[in-house]
Amino acid sequence: MSMAQATHDRSRPSAATGPRVAAIRTAFPPYQYRQEEILAALARTTLLESEVGALVLRKIHASSGVETRSLSLPLEKLVDLARREDFTEQNRIWLDTAMDLGEQALIGALRTAGVQPEEVDAVISTTVTGLAVPSLEARLAHRVGLRPDVKRIPLFGSGCAGGAAGLARLHDYLRAHPGQVAVLLAVELCTLAHQVKDGSVANIVAGSLFGDGAAAVVAFGAQRDGCPAGPELVDTHSLLVPGTEDVLGWDIGSHGFRILLSPEVPALTEKHLPTAVQGLLSRHALSPHEIASWIIHGGGPKVFTAVQQALDVPPAALRLTRRSVAERGNLSSVSVLDVLHAAMESPPPANAPGLVAAMGPGFAIELVLLRW
Repeated sequence: MSMAQATHDRSRPSAATGPRVAAIRTAFPPYQYRQEEILAALARTTLLESEVGALVLRKIHASSGVETRSLSLPLEKLVDLARREDFTEQNRIWLDTAMDLGEQALIGALRTAGVQPEEVDAVISTTVTGLAVPSLEARLAHRVGLRPDVKRIPLFGSGCAGGAAGLARLHDYLRAHPGQVAVLLAVELCTLAHQVKDGSVANIVAGSLFGDGAAAVVAFGAQRDGCPAGPELVDTHSLLVPGTEDVLGWDIGSHGFRILLSPEVPALTEKHLPTAVQGLLSRHALSPHEIASWIIHGGGPKVFTAVQQALDVPPAALRLTRRSVAERGNLSSVSVLDVLHAAMESPPPANAPGLVAAMGPGFAIELVLLRW
């Protein structure tokens, strides 16, 4: 038997020394539309009256890979809200919807893991599509029955990297507290931030790719009994590229959240992702070709290509990522958790390595090494 066969043999599992993911659940708004319906509505807005805007929209429609998306409001109401440019109203709807979806995802994940809300010792939340003070997890704590002394770690600003960053912080917390249970909540309602009067290519691209949803992850420390079978969070790695603050993110003002999305993102991914991946895998004597499952936030079609070229992996490695984008669109921080949820439904052999990777504002890369 080869070393690889022995490593991946389910009959000889190794004891986990790090935290394990016990359950993931996702939640989506009830308003689901096909891509053609959404783009037809966008084409009727002022931003696409120009020939350039219409051309960009047709090009995106042909290459995005998105088939359906869930929206926080019925399509015509969403477009009308964006036309009014009322950030106060947009944020109020964001908070109401985020609370409902966050509760659905969190309660569903706890039930699947067999965990009562009062057993949760720490909760991490991540979002970048709305503002709330107190933060989402503070507002949900009493609503779902978390203890008053639950430790809270709210994250804001990580954008599309937030799901991977949140898993990394779960790893860090549970390594320090191996007898405890922690949860991660990600909620992103990207369509509520859409600016129909912004005719930039970046805004047209964003309006054609992003969707809405939430995900919750329950993880057990290595010394906590009763964890359902799930991947171990082995190690983490971060890379922040200097001089790239304006490449990806928000321009925040009275208009709300205006997208910053540079065409440099695929090139930055192709240049820096191998460095980050090598930095993590080398600590464990692994190479990219030994990774059995890729949990990637793909962003969009050009980033898919950049990831494949950067890591020298076949298109099949991004199968679950492409499926998530096709069915949901780009969900920002929720995307990698949606992909991980799908991977857990049909996992690779026991002890096989997996890698979570996401890129976000900064320009930042966040990685988590898994062991199935």
